[in-house]
Amino acid sequence: MSTAAAPVRSGAVLADLLPAARHRYAVDAALVLGGAALTGIAAQIAVPVPGSPVPVTGQTFAALLIGTALGARRGFLSLALYALVGMAGVPWFAEASSGWSMPSLGYVFGMLLAATVVGALARRGGDRSVPRTAGTMVLGSAIIYAIGVPYLALSTGMSLSAAVAAGLTPFLIGDALKAALAMGVLPAAWKLLGRRG
Repeated sequence: MSTAAAPVRSGAVLADLLPAARHRYAVDAALVLGGAALTGIAAQIAVPVPGSPVPVTGQTFAALLIGTALGARRGFLSLALYALVGMAGVPWFAEASSGWSMPSLGYVFGMLLAATVVGALARRGGDRSVPRTAGTMVLGSAIIYAIGVPYLALSTGMSLSAAVAAGLTPFLIGDALKAALAMGVLPAAWKLLGRRG
């Protein structure tokens, strides 16, 4: 006798569990547009950091959540759309900024890569348990900083150690809180959807 929920198919991400539609491409397009818009909205939740040109925002959390929920391909397309539209002039980067010349643009490029990587990990179950979700979020955050911090140093003329002090250290506590939130939300969503499946 077993009370286990029906298993959710291997290789799926949360977006794959949406009801099947005749127009799958339209659903995918809506998910990509929605992911880009969510990132733009989350970027407006911004708190300036004294001594740093980079504010604390909600966009990194949104980018990682979008990657895990939509998968690598749709996550990449969402963040690529977000980046291209923002560079073209739509003011939906942090603090309603846009364009190519921001010292924080490297973080946007980092989010694009991170969404792709965490999306690929989610297809392998990287968001289905608390420990796996923690690892996925930590890796995604590390990718964002690996691109964002050197870009910050190059674009401002800071030394690498100064860029780490201004563009990494002040954000570690916030990132830990975001990871903890993801560790609660993502595995819980899988459990809920598995019971319904």
